[in-house]
Amino acid sequence: MNPQRRRAGLVRCVMALMLAAVATSAAVNAKDVRVLRVCADPNNLPFSDRRGDGFENKIVTLIANAMRAKVEYTWWAQRRGYARNTLKAGDCDLWAGVARGVETMETTQPYYRSTYVFLTRADRHLDIASFDDPRLRTLRIGVQMIGNNSSNTPPSHALARRGIIGNVHGYMIYGDYAANDPQAPIVRAVEQGELDVAVVWGPLAGYYAKRSPMPLKLNNVTPAFDGPAWPMAFDISVGVRRGDDALRNEIDAILQAQRQSIDHVLEVYGVPRVRADDAAQVSANGAASHSTQ
Repeated sequence: MNPQRRRAGLVRCVMALMLAAVATSAAVNAKDVRVLRVCADPNNLPFSDRRGDGFENKIVTLIANAMRAKVEYTWWAQRRGYARNTLKAGDCDLWAGVARGVETMETTQPYYRSTYVFLTRADRHLDIASFDDPRLRTLRIGVQMIGNNSSNTPPSHALARRGIIGNVHGYMIYGDYAANDPQAPIVRAVEQGELDVAVVWGPLAGYYAKRSPMPLKLNNVTPAFDGPAWPMAFDISVGVRRGDDALRNEIDAILQAQRQSIDHVLEVYGVPRVRADDAAQVSANGAASHSTQ
């Protein structure tokens, strides 16, 4: 055989072996890549959306990076039964942004604690911070609603307990899910002067207030409990499937290690945070707007 042709044949053989080795290695590595299966609402800003623009998307990415895992999302509207249809069905391994202690799943240590706020236009100088403020009897008030009296939001119950009903306008938490930003209308109604004040879950109010062309002001609802039954502040955690203690403990450690990075994300998104106190024990009942659904 011609020496030149022999050398060319050897080169082709070596190249083929190299390509086969690379392909085999890639297949092995692909098998070894850890996958973090996450369920999230695809249209629920500022919390999560399909583009990954919500702050919970960012926090999930921090968790996945610490695990050296890639994220695979299952998108599901966060309504009643979402845990049953996702975590319990085995479609995913975690939900971010659930109230600590919610009964349908195991929850990690909280990565933030927030509160309902009174949202007003800054130029009105109202500075309302309590449901006992007498001005609430005459002002146009917006409040987030779920849909039935037994599971409505704590602020709606607080107003009703005081007989403040006729001047209250309800805004459904779910909003118009066919539209972008379905939870934004209550904030925009304050911005445009249709409401004098709205009682809104803090992360939602803070996110849209930060982006509003009209300066808006947030005053934390005080006290943190309205009577014995209705908390206004909640610890927010990552939820995992019941019995998956290993994953919960792993995420707990990551949340602790990534505390500074998580705080930065929350700051960028305008999430108001409060510290826990002994008088305001966390309850999952009537929890924050995006975690009761």
